Amino acid sequence: MIRSMTGYGSFRAVNSGREIFVEIKSVNHKFFECFVHTSRAYGFLEDRVRKFAGGFIARGKLDININIVSEGSDETIVTANKAVLDGYLDSLFDYAVNSDKNIDTHIDYELLLKIPDGFTVQKAKTDEEELWSDVKEVLLNALDSFTSMRITEGDKLKDDIEGRLSAISDAVDIIDLLSPKSVEKYRQKLFDRMNEIIGSADEQRILTEAAIFAEKTAVFEETVRLKSHISQFEDFLMYKEPIGRKMDFLTQEMNREANTIGSKASDLEITRLVLNIKSDIEKIREQVQNIE
Repeated sequence: MIRSMTGYGSFRAVNSGREIFVEIKSVNHKFFECFVHTSRAYGFLEDRVRKFAGGFIARGKLDININIVSEGSDETIVTANKAVLDGYLDSLFDYAVNSDKNIDTHIDYELLLKIPDGFTVQKAKTDEEELWSDVKEVLLNALDSFTSMRITEGDKLKDDIEGRLSAISDAVDIIDLLSPKSVEKYRQKLFDRMNEIIGSADEQRILTEAAIFAEKTAVFEETVRLKSHISQFEDFLMYKEPIGRKMDFLTQEMNREANTIGSKASDLEITRLVLNIKSDIEKIREQVQNIE
């Protein structure tokens, strides 16, 4: 069960009089990186959310957005600053009484609200443990949705990789058949050329030259290793734990063997097959970049 590093999940619920919405997005990344976005009042949640999400994801760059809206009015506490208000009012009344102007000493509430620092507005103390418990419940559901999408995308990646591995394996089988025939073609070519030039062929010399050619162009060891890598890759596709890094390394090894076969090949058909193999390996490598 392989998982894609890209995904999306969200969940919304009302817990303890608060509407909580969690949204998770992720993209490819070499390591695990998590950014949590919430209001400053709930900043204490960020580290907890990051550690909790890290228990579900091994690689990828995550953005987790958390929006919390209180449905009650008990979240806000408004306090009158008596000393400030009394100071303003005392000064106002004193001025009104002692002024030779006809000043109305009636004070309405709207004027009181305009007095600088007359009132203090603050959030009620949040029960951090209770809020974390509520947020964690919503976060867990969002992670379930997020993980489900990553698994679905991972299945698509797996199908594509399996198809390409099968094509590579078939090509390697054909190379194993063609490689000995290329030596025989070379031997016959030498025989024909010597006959054409001197009218006869030195059988021993031809056999020696053919043996040297066979040693230079032999790809049996490379095809055996390439087949082994393919088999190991197929095993990786069945792993449940994160396997992306190992897959990335294995594609490099597969490409190295394909390059060696290509450098030894003297047969045009083998060269064509190697080009196809390298193309499929590169496409597998691109897909592996998306795997956790």
